[in-house]
Amino acid sequence: MTDAMTDATKDPGTDAFTDMQDRLDSQKRAQIAGGFVPLEQRLDRLKRCISILEGNGAALCDAMRQDFGHRSLDQSKMADIDGAMGPIKNAIKHTRHWMKSEQRSTLFPLNLFGSRSRIEYQPLGVIGCISPWNFPVQLTFAPLAGILAAGNRTMIKPSEFTPITSELMKRLIESSFDPDEIAVFTGGPEVGQAFSGLAFDHLLFTGATGVAKHVMRAAAENLVPVTLELGGKSPVIVGRSADMDLAARNIMNGKTMNAGQICLAPDYVMVPEESRDEFVDAARAAVGTMYPDLKDNPDYTSIVNERHYDRLQSYVDDARAKGAEVLEINPANEDFSQQEHHRVPPTLIVNPTEDMLVMQEEIFGPILPVKTYDNVEETIGYVNDHQRPLGLYYFGKDHAETRRVLDETVSGGVTLNDVIMHVAQEDLPFGGVGPSGMGSYHGIEGFKTFSHAKAIYTQSSLASKIIAKMGPPYKKKPESGQTA
Repeated sequence: MTDAMTDATKDPGTDAFTDMQDRLDSQKRAQIAGGFVPLEQRLDRLKRCISILEGNGAALCDAMRQDFGHRSLDQSKMADIDGAMGPIKNAIKHTRHWMKSEQRSTLFPLNLFGSRSRIEYQPLGVIGCISPWNFPVQLTFAPLAGILAAGNRTMIKPSEFTPITSELMKRLIESSFDPDEIAVFTGGPEVGQAFSGLAFDHLLFTGATGVAKHVMRAAAENLVPVTLELGGKSPVIVGRSADMDLAARNIMNGKTMNAGQICLAPDYVMVPEESRDEFVDAARAAVGTMYPDLKDNPDYTSIVNERHYDRLQSYVDDARAKGAEVLEINPANEDFSQQEHHRVPPTLIVNPTEDMLVMQEEIFGPILPVKTYDNVEETIGYVNDHQRPLGLYYFGKDHAETRRVLDETVSGGVTLNDVIMHVAQEDLPFGGVGPSGMGSYHGIEGFKTFSHAKAIYTQSSLASKIIAKMGPPYKKKPESGQTA
């Protein structure tokens, strides 16, 4: 045995790869053996997901609370449990319609002779799903709406950053599904690396852009198509026609939900120069109304771990060292230097400069840079000079300005006069563009993402006879008395 083989044997990723490869092979065999996946089977699988969530919602919320140190139970119920059931219930309601063949036009004059064209949607087979830690239940179960509605089987790799929740989901899914329907594999980076190297029929990854590059590179080895749901720096443009109090309230609500640990969280806000102080005051008031205190408030979520807590603190320290005005919103004037959990008060970075980390990295925490502008053209130019974001938010009543922002910027999605909410609309596709993602899902777009659109053309007998006359030999025989 060579040294390389000995090292591979000791590598836990090797054992994980073998186990996952065996399961993938088994699921693919089961998919082929099962043949056409009828509506009733698809609905049964979706309903079993609903049963898991309905019967174990409280336990899942408590698991997330433990993983985060503290996480609002009400938020977990709303965002993770209800947020996962909504897409699945929507799929249960619409799968019958989604499965229907789609008629397409046929080339003239073949259509006049009775020939017809259509698309039928077939399951791709086995879908790999790598889910993140920030909404560990919602972003594990919600994709199953499209995956299972399309008739697929799936293998899931949940995040190691929320191990209690991941293990509980694994146990609950294994109690309700045969492993050849849904299989869950937990573990650290070595398991994730092995998972992304499997020859799935499609791979969905939700997480950081940096990790996505490794996932896509691994998937490319097997030509596995990928859907990447990433993030980036989602901007907020507050127009002069906006209701500043309402805008600040909605922005800070989105920024403090899950302590800003949301891929669609507003990452920086641009306000008119003359409205800067008004926005800052309105933001302070909004946070004070939502969270009169923070340190032991059951509604205010902790940063998931020490590593991310230290990262956020470094952003604040860097901004302060480089001359930004740092405004900590701490309604009860509590001391956060000594605390049981990793809580970070909402913090405004006023007039940041481009060399600050908060303007270079996705923040993923309750820190909000506040930039100012003179003309809306500046905001559009700034957005276009940076990587395309997952979400973009505009506040204002000026229709022409709204139209300019929509037409002259590119982002994964947009919410007008609020933040984040476009992701909650199940009939809208959700996805990024460029560095913020690739592909989309939710609703019928999810069904189609996880299906193969098979093109089918039916030739009529009349068309066949006519086409036969148009075939070779193409040269006509010369008529009598003519030379060739």
